[in-house]
Amino acid sequence: MYARLQKCPTRSFFLFGPRGTGKTAWLKAHLPDAIVFDLLRSEDFQRLSAAPQRLAEAIPREFRGWVVIDEVQRVPELLNEVHRLIEHRKLRFALTGSSARALRRRGVNLLAGRARTLRMHPLAALELASDFDLRRAVRFGTLPFACTTDDPDVYLRDYVATYLREEVQQEGLVRSLATFSRFLETASFSQGTPLNMAAVARECAVTAKLAESHFVLLEDLLLATRVPVFTRRARRRMTAHPKFYFFDCGVYRALRPRGPLDVDAEIDGPALETLFLANVRAVNDALDLGYQIHYWRTGAGAEVDFVLYGERGLLAFEVKRHARVRDDDVASLAQFRDDYPEARTYFLHGGTERRHHDGTEIIPIGDALVELDALLQGS
Repeated sequence: MYARLQKCPTRSFFLFGPRGTGKTAWLKAHLPDAIVFDLLRSEDFQRLSAAPQRLAEAIPREFRGWVVIDEVQRVPELLNEVHRLIEHRKLRFALTGSSARALRRRGVNLLAGRARTLRMHPLAALELASDFDLRRAVRFGTLPFACTTDDPDVYLRDYVATYLREEVQQEGLVRSLATFSRFLETASFSQGTPLNMAAVARECAVTAKLAESHFVLLEDLLLATRVPVFTRRARRRMTAHPKFYFFDCGVYRALRPRGPLDVDAEIDGPALETLFLANVRAVNDALDLGYQIHYWRTGAGAEVDFVLYGERGLLAFEVKRHARVRDDDVASLAQFRDDYPEARTYFLHGGTERRHHDGTEIIPIGDALVELDALLQGS
């Protein structure tokens, strides 16, 4: 098991993250003596969903250690009992979830601030350390099992099928699994681009309202995110549409159809951006850096892939797969810095050249990923 950046709190916490990101393995490593209730096990699910008060009965009165409830979103009513046990028996709970949908939609008790909220992402380059392989990461992503199996293609295909079957079909989250499967393929063509809801709906032959509900479902299942436009003190006319990303570039590739008319740049470019975004989200959340993640795109078409804004500063990153760096490659970053002279700007590329150009630091993308904690902390 790889050491994760995320530290284990000393008080109760939620740990959210997509299936396969290593939540259970991390908990076993940090809380080896915990009492565990796994709601993916039919026995635990049936017993506790029928009567949530059985949770208290299953924990010995003298027990003072940790209690883990895996996939707590499957029985949201348990949170009232968890709240009571924290208050009256001073127990500490680690509550994992691969979906925020049921918890948010039902407006359930989120423990009134008595539990922290942590997030688990695919492995970051910092966590893989010497095992980090940029080419493999761009091709297969960095879900823990995809990093260690000899056949990551098969794993990723099975992963996508499992999510469709277990999280969508079994929970009855969509009316037509065939329509949702077609939507997933269509959404993969939007990876790393401003989201055009009408175009996606038209391609899927569904209404824009249904397409939007499917995008919300992906976000609820923690499988995707939308990156909004950075508009603070905007001096130019800005685009309004967010950019869309699946959470892992290996999952994105498993969903993205590929044929003889597709060129590598159409798939590899968004995959590299996805890898960078996944690393930023992992480091930002694990180290509690507090950055909000945006992108910048003017009405005239100038674009910066990622803008990070928070108390630690304003950072802008342009990510390109090509190895050669031309001076005009940093033109959008220069425009951004004209509008925001306080920003630190970085151009990340697929080559080996490292230098400064007109206020922008040019760094190989592999180096940037393994140094990301220092870049984000300004050290």
